[in-house]
Amino acid sequence: MRTGVRLGVDVGKVRIGVARSDDAPMLAMPIETVARAGDTGDDLRTILGHALEFGAVEIVVGLPLSLSGGDTPSTGDARLFASRLAVAASPTPVRLVDERLSTVTAQGQLRQAGRSSKKQRSVVDQVAAVIILQHAIDLERSSGRPPGALVPSEATPDEGR
Repeated sequence: MRTGVRLGVDVGKVRIGVARSDDAPMLAMPIETVARAGDTGDDLRTILGHALEFGAVEIVVGLPLSLSGGDTPSTGDARLFASRLAVAASPTPVRLVDERLSTVTAQGQLRQAGRSSKKQRSVVDQVAAVIILQHAIDLERSSGRPPGALVPSEATPDEGR
C-alpha cells in the first residue's frame, strides 16, 4: 500500500464534497463542502489549496455511474471536472473511481444519525466524498493496485487549452 494523504472529491452540479485521508492511509475524514464555481475556477483553487495544505500525493474523484455501469447525466461533468483538476494539480495524480450510490449511502448514514434532510444538505457532499475516498483506500489495500483510472494531466486540444 502506498503511503501519503489522499483527497477525495464528490463532484455535484451545485456543491463539491471534499475529504482527506490520514498518511497511512487507513481512514477518510471530511474537510468541507465547496460551492461549484463554474468557469471562475474558485472551486479548483480551493481543492488545490487543500491538496497543498495536507501534502496530498493523489486526488480521487468520484465517477457517477449507473447501477449497470453505464454513464449517467453526471458522468461527463465529473470526467470534465477531473480533467480540469488533473491539469491544475499536475504533477499530483488525479484518479477517477466508481462512486455508485455514494450519495444515497451518505444520505442514509446521515438519516440514521438523526440528521433531517434539510440539515443534511450542508454535509451530504462531504460524507459522499468520505465514502468515495474510503472505497478507494479499501480497494487499493485489498488489491495492491492504485484504484480507478488515472486522468491525463495534459490539456487536450478540444478543451481549448
